[in-house]
Parts: sequence; structure tokens; C-alpha cells
Amino acid sequence: MSDRSGADLSAQGLKAALAVLHQEADALSQLFATFDDADGRALVDKALDLLHGASGRVIVTGMGKSGHVACKIAATMASTGTPSHFVHPAEASHGDMGMITPNDAVLALSNSGETAELADLITYSRRWRIPLIAITSRRNSTLGNAADVTLALPATGEAGALGLAPTSSTTMMLALGDALALGLLERKGFSAEDFHQLHPGGKLGQRLLRVADLMHRDPEVPLIDKSAPMSLALIEMSSKTFGCVGATDAQGALVGIVTDGDLRRHMGADLVSQSVAAVMTAKPLTIAGNALAAEAVRIMNERQITTLFVVDDDKPVGIIRLHDCLRAGVA
Repeated sequence: MSDRSGADLSAQGLKAALAVLHQEADALSQLFATFDDADGRALVDKALDLLHGASGRVIVTGMGKSGHVACKIAATMASTGTPSHFVHPAEASHGDMGMITPNDAVLALSNSGETAELADLITYSRRWRIPLIAITSRRNSTLGNAADVTLALPATGEAGALGLAPTSSTTMMLALGDALALGLLERKGFSAEDFHQLHPGGKLGQRLLRVADLMHRDPEVPLIDKSAPMSLALIEMSSKTFGCVGATDAQGALVGIVTDGDLRRHMGADLVSQSVAAVMTAKPLTIAGNALAAEAVRIMNERQITTLFVVDDDKPVGIIRLHDCLRAGVA
């Protein structure tokens, strides 16, 4: 093969790859149009009703490439507040049907709607009145006719010159599965805090850490009454090693802070005999315990400080350091 023919083949490959992206983007546009009228919206709404109404789990199933997409949809639902797992349709016929209960709902994926391995699972769902939602390209297929709700994909054809490998169809299935998962998320009122509880590891978990998760609490928090002499404040600062001490009033509210900078500005022979109130910086920056740790990092970076007092109703409940956040992976 000559260099020229090799270059030609390379150009053809690039052209084909970009054409696939265009075809799949067009398929998603057609998918949106399909469900963006009154009838389409009603179908999606009914599917969400059935899935949300299941007191058990959402069982997602499919064979072959549809099965791989089903696995991803089940994982997305599980991570966004909808208990869900994948059941292989062939394995279901050999004992795994016991993983499906009358309290569940089934989401079945099949481009043709005639996947033989789904037959037993379809029959089981009908026998026990388990809600069945279908995602298929053929509304009048065996699966489409049996389902309580059929979300029919538009007839776009598969991407690529041959149009044989599951491409556009699986892209639409995946997008529709994401739409159902996040629609359920909104119905359940699933919050960022809930999401963090299900994602304690990795960058997502780090980004969603709260200040209260990382802050130091009493008796580690350096505090002193604002009327106390600086001699006692220096002892408190030295023993707690945060490089600062919070000043409180008679009601226990945080009213000031004494830092190394304050000490340098008031350095003199009478420093230790002065009151904390005379040396402190009033109205220090604070943060709430339920704030994201990332917000604390932003504040400390912007103000070029390394610690923040954590308050609840103006009273100090903790202290957080920039180092604590960075060590936890919050950036």
C-alpha cells in the first residue's frame, strides 16, 4: 500500500468518524422532538410516575449492546437516589428472576423489541403486575405491546456507512435513560448533600464535602473572652497552634479575632497587659458549618488567610484551616 493510499484511507476514516458524530447528534435532536409534544410528554410523565411509585427497585434489563446501556442507566439511577440494579435477561430465566419483586418496576431496553431472551422476564412482569416500561424502536413489537408505557425511539437508522452496528439507537437509549434518572432525581427532591452521601470517594465526594466534615471542634477551638488580658490570649494561641484566637462577648458570640498580624501591629512593652478587645480585629470573616468546603477554600484564597472560624447563630462551633481542605482533596 502506497503512502498516498494510506493518507487517503486516513482521511476517509476521519471523515467517517465526524459523520458519526453528526448522525448521532441528529438522532438526539429527533429524540427530543419525539417527546417534546403533548403525547410524548405524557408518555415520559407516565413512565416517571411508574418508576417513582415503585417502593422497591428499578430493574433495568437488556441484551447485548442494549444490556451494556442498561447497566449504565441502572448505575446512574442508583447514584442519583433511585435504588436500581441491572438484571441480565438470560440469567433471569435461570434463577435471577428471584431478584425481581412485585414492589419493583422494570425498565427494558431492546431496539427491535423482539429480543428472545426478554420473553420470560416480560411474562413474569405481566403475571405479577410489575410495572414495565419499554425503550424500543418499534412501538408495535412484542415488548412494545406488552409494556405499560412504551417510549419509542425515532426511526433514525444506525450511524456509519453500513448502518449495522448499534450506534444511534444505543445513544438515544442512553440519553433517554439519563432523562428518566434525572427526572426521578427532581421528583424525589434529591439534593447535593444526598449525592455526597452516595459518592463519599473520588473528586465528586471531595467537591461536596461540607465545612462541618473538616472543621476542628471544641476543645481544639482557640477562644477567649474579649475582656481578658492579652497574656492569657497568647497562652491560648500557643496551646491551640492555629496562629489565632477568637474573641467572644458575654453571650458567647464571636466578635473578633487576634492573629499574628495583630500581634505585630500592637507589639510593645504593654502588649501583654492590654485587653483582647484592644488588640483584636473586629467582625472577623466566618463561615457556616453546612457550607461547602470549596467555598471556605475560595474565601481563604481570596482574602489570603489560612483559617476561618465556623459559627452557628454567631457563636463559634469550630475552626477550619486551608490545610485541612487541601489535605482532603478540596481545591
